[in-house]
Amino acid sequence: MKELLRTNDPTVIAFASALLDSEGITFFEFDVNMSVLEGSIGIMPRRLMVADRDLFMAEAVMRDAEIDLGR
Repeated sequence: MKELLRTNDPTVIAFASALLDSEGITFFEFDVNMSVLEGSIGIMPRRLMVADRDLFMAEAVMRDAEIDLGR
């Protein structure tokens, strides 16, 4: 699996997840439960991971939606 997106903003994660789902790209969200450790203040970024074979297409979907991947 490769990291597609890392952000503290839950709305970006939700939007990106919806876009990937609509394109049929399987993804997994890492670090969702880290809020238990941080006290739900949002300092720990969440990550969206995709399979190696889906990375190119997933990056294209994010670029089309103007989601900054930080690269």
